[in-house]
Amino acid sequence: MTVPKNLKFGGGVADTVLNPAVLAVVVAVGLIILFQPRKKLIGPLVATSILIPMDQVLVLGGLHFPMLRLLALFGIVRLIREKVSSKAKIFTGGINKIDISVIGLVLFTAVAGILLFREGGEVVFQLGEIYSAFGVYFLLRFLIREKEDVIRAIRTFAFVSIFVSTIMTWEIKTRHNPYALLGGSRANYYATVEERDDKPRATGCFGHPILAGSFAAMMIPLFVLLWRERKNSKILAAAGIVAASLMVLASNSSTPILGYLAGVLALSLWELRNWMRVIRWLIVLTLVSLHMVMKAPVWHLIARIDLAGGSSSWHRFALIDQCIRHFADWWLIGVKSTAEWGWDMWDTANQYVSICDASGLLPFILFLSIIAYGFKYVGKARKVADTKKERLFFWALGSAVFANVVSFVGVSYWDQTQVAWYSLLAMISATAVVARKETKSLSKQEIVLSEIDSGAQCPQLTLQ
Repeated sequence: MTVPKNLKFGGGVADTVLNPAVLAVVVAVGLIILFQPRKKLIGPLVATSILIPMDQVLVLGGLHFPMLRLLALFGIVRLIREKVSSKAKIFTGGINKIDISVIGLVLFTAVAGILLFREGGEVVFQLGEIYSAFGVYFLLRFLIREKEDVIRAIRTFAFVSIFVSTIMTWEIKTRHNPYALLGGSRANYYATVEERDDKPRATGCFGHPILAGSFAAMMIPLFVLLWRERKNSKILAAAGIVAASLMVLASNSSTPILGYLAGVLALSLWELRNWMRVIRWLIVLTLVSLHMVMKAPVWHLIARIDLAGGSSSWHRFALIDQCIRHFADWWLIGVKSTAEWGWDMWDTANQYVSICDASGLLPFILFLSIIAYGFKYVGKARKVADTKKERLFFWALGSAVFANVVSFVGVSYWDQTQVAWYSLLAMISATAVVARKETKSLSKQEIVLSEIDSGAQCPQLTLQ
């Protein structure tokens, strides 16, 4: 069977499918991005990028522009203007190792794809991916520059969660998603609610129920952070927690439930924070021991997980198992297709496996480095924090990262869920990385002052 040209290499509709009202909203938000003060941009950008589905697409000259890409275009123009008109750094703390890892991941993924397929369509597709990733990620890095920006972003996520949870609850009750009324390229999908074992699975504005639930799962630690940080936001934080919990339940999927439980577990380990190194090694030793005594590999334990009923947990095990078995096939630049590896293996619903199969070993290592540096930065920032409140702030950010780490086992982020993930990385860069640098700077100043004081007190040591 020949695949239509418009469907190859990540393509979709052949012509524009865009609701005029959606375009009007995007243009309005774009003007806000261009002309309003930076601190007023976070709310409109985050809300619009999450609430508008990816099936609203503008096609120009064969190039696909989902609304997220249009927002990124306005953001790029604003970034260029800020860079030209101001000598100050547009990214808090400058470029850090998370940024470098993101840049490396995106670029090497693109190079791998181009070398693998060697077709013009793949070049266009990868250039679009670079544009989307860099445009969204660095726009968020520009907007989220300090702790107050983090709070603004989380408050926006709370309002978004409340709205989407209402939509998803309506889906469960009526078996109809109001987003179908927008008439995007996936309007038929939104018009019918997915079911599994006669249980509805709500999608909301996202691309799939699992993505909707995974977005909500990563929000729980952030809403707990908001609860502890701002007395005047406790009601909003509580409403956000309830809304995110409803979203996870409405998705009726095991992956979001696991991500939710992972975030809650990470938060609850606060009292054992000084024992985390021991706990991590115990987990590693336990997994190694199980691998040695089990007939199946230790990752077969994933196949036994079914928290929502009818879950395709065996598929998640098979993805990992086949990825390991076919290491020699994909390690350099990935493979064109995994369909021949087994039944349903084309659906790489695992972020780690998806990167390996599509791009090779180096992008996979870079993706792991993003996660590792995220944990490293919040961990070290927590240790140098002056107050318990600040330490809990960084602990909550780390808990949100852990929720994503678990969710990645059951899904790959291919829709606007990426905005939430990039926002979390920007939050870490704006607070944890800066906190570490400020502490190092103060330490150097203290050493210099100490040496000056020592020299003043001991003039006899001065060379004659």
